[in-house]
Amino acid sequence: MACLRRPPQPGPLSGLTQAALTQPIKLPSAFMQNSFRATSAVPAPILRRYVQYLRLERAFSDNTLDAYIRDLHKLFDFMESEHITYRDITLQQLELFMGELADLGIHPRSISRILSGIRNFFRFLELEGELDKDPTELLDMPKRGQYLPDVLTLEEIDAIINAVDLEKPEGQRDRAILEMLYSCGLRVSELCGLRLGNLYLQEGFIQVHGKGKKERLVPISPRAIDELNRWFAERDHIRPKPGHEDFVFLSKRRGTGLSRITVFHIIKELCHKLGLRDTISPHTFRHSFATHLLEGGANLRVIQEMLGHENINTTEIYVHIDRSRLREEILLHHPRNLARSGQDE
Repeated sequence: MACLRRPPQPGPLSGLTQAALTQPIKLPSAFMQNSFRATSAVPAPILRRYVQYLRLERAFSDNTLDAYIRDLHKLFDFMESEHITYRDITLQQLELFMGELADLGIHPRSISRILSGIRNFFRFLELEGELDKDPTELLDMPKRGQYLPDVLTLEEIDAIINAVDLEKPEGQRDRAILEMLYSCGLRVSELCGLRLGNLYLQEGFIQVHGKGKKERLVPISPRAIDELNRWFAERDHIRPKPGHEDFVFLSKRRGTGLSRITVFHIIKELCHKLGLRDTISPHTFRHSFATHLLEGGANLRVIQEMLGHENINTTEIYVHIDRSRLREEILLHHPRNLARSGQDE
């Protein structure tokens, strides 16, 4: 695994401490496999500096960094085919590149994401003095149209959770996973990274480490707590591998933390079993969490905080939200708790 050190020169990283700049950077596998292969488009030292910038200045996680590098390589491949480098690419050539992405059937929303990463890269080059002018400055974003996320009904969610076979060794674990995805609105990476030390079940909260290494507190419903406790009774019989002792969800066979692919596979199998659409993913549960809260009357700003969405205009408002009132609002409007209240009456 390569370790990179920042050369002493001004640029986007100049505001960081010397200790941070000289700290070894552990690069994710995708960057090692892609960005260090021979390319005539951009020299490897520049890419190394860019990765340090994303890691230290922007606090990107491995998954986000992987995505940025993969998207950039789409442009690098185009540049190589046109026999140009980052120094001489023009606005017209960038527009041609975007046209080729559209011809390949890539959705406008994905093209916008790719373009966002490319713009970030060229702005970095300009700030570092590698370019006199950013060629993406006048590049227009494609029209994305209206994006409507896939949302499950409460009946569909209950059907998926109830379809879990509790006779299987991993059955209770899978039920707890599905309930956590829906009741807490977690990203799949947040779920897989959840540690025992992040659980405050008596207080009714979990601590979530989201994108950009940002932390947030998310209320957890009584039903999700119940499913977790049932899973913990079985988890106690698993011998975790060293370094995996604190993960909430473990592979019963390997004793290691779960991968995102495993969670995707769990959901795909259950949906196939029920004959549901094959587009349902862990993120569908997250969309459903937000939609059902909104339909139940929860405040939009509270939902944004629960999802960990960064919004410049409302971030300061989030800071002042009282945690106890926030928990009461989430538990009041979530379908799981509405159903429980009806049973208690």
